[in-house]
Amino acid sequence: MLFDSTVRRELARSFGVTLVVILTIVLTMMLIRTLGQAAGGNVAPQDVVLLMGYAALGHLPTMLSLSLFISVVVALGRMYRESEMTVWFSAGVGLNRFVRPVLRMAWPVLLVVVVLELVVWPWGNRNSAQLRERYEKRSDLSRVAPGQFQTSRDGSRVFFIERDSEDGRTGRNVFILTSNPDAEAVTSSRQGHIELVGDDRFLVLDKGQRNELQLKTGEKSLARFDNYRVLVDQQALRAAEQLPPKAMSTLDLLATPLPRNLGELTWRLGIIFGGLNLVLLGIGLSASNPRRANNWNLLFAVLSFVVYFNLINLSQAWVASGRMEMPAALAIVHGSAFLLGVALIWWRDHGRMFSRRRSSPSRSTT
Repeated sequence: MLFDSTVRRELARSFGVTLVVILTIVLTMMLIRTLGQAAGGNVAPQDVVLLMGYAALGHLPTMLSLSLFISVVVALGRMYRESEMTVWFSAGVGLNRFVRPVLRMAWPVLLVVVVLELVVWPWGNRNSAQLRERYEKRSDLSRVAPGQFQTSRDGSRVFFIERDSEDGRTGRNVFILTSNPDAEAVTSSRQGHIELVGDDRFLVLDKGQRNELQLKTGEKSLARFDNYRVLVDQQALRAAEQLPPKAMSTLDLLATPLPRNLGELTWRLGIIFGGLNLVLLGIGLSASNPRRANNWNLLFAVLSFVVYFNLINLSQAWVASGRMEMPAALAIVHGSAFLLGVALIWWRDHGRMFSRRRSSPSRSTT
């Protein structure tokens, strides 16, 4: 009981510190990237915090698995360096005995990874895609800031509004320059407002005029109007069935077993299985020699995580391209990692026992 509580307490402390450090680094990188996208006009500035939150939730399973893996390596590695492991080994506690307390500490984290990967990951990606698409497909009038010229999405029109209302649907002193290969037209009006007709959005101008120039013939025309309607947005948001696989729910992926959907499902299950395998690998990779000044086990652990994570992405590409079935990809990548973790723990235990047997006759002869 004392052994289990000591190991779990050490692991929990190390996991908390590691998670805070990784979250700080990743969130800072996400904030810089999202601000860059907002500055480039790819996302709405008011949606920066929301998009960063969705991105953080999407990457949280990977950060939790990495934090758990590093905490196991760091906590057990410290016990090796301070000779605590020597005491436990002398008391007859093998390295395989550490599997139970480590898993008892890790299972709540792994459960959170399952929920985040199967439920929260597609939900966050779907909301993030809708925010980005809504900003990209916003109406031409909503792009215009009072007192500034603004080009439409397709570049065929230039808008200018002297001022607008608080709701953004009404503007005064509206100016529109329309260009196409055959003609150029300048439309001006004292006032304009937005009307919705089904999924289409119209800009209705009141009391204005329209000057048109035929580029081929040079003919000019002038028309005055009391009411003029311009179609400014006829694109609806993307339908649910057109969402990318990463934005589809897990049940939808199972219901439509296309190669790209199975590839996404392979990645989600791979993150879950990878969290468990990394715990076992961390127990074996934590071993170090306290007599050595340099400790390379943490570096080897990070490199192992990078290789394992790339293999998960590679298995997703294999399944999505149809080169391999999903069960085979999961078995090859994660089955091999599981066997490697178990074999590494067995080798640490029995290798120490074999070394004791080889050294015992030499001590007896002397």
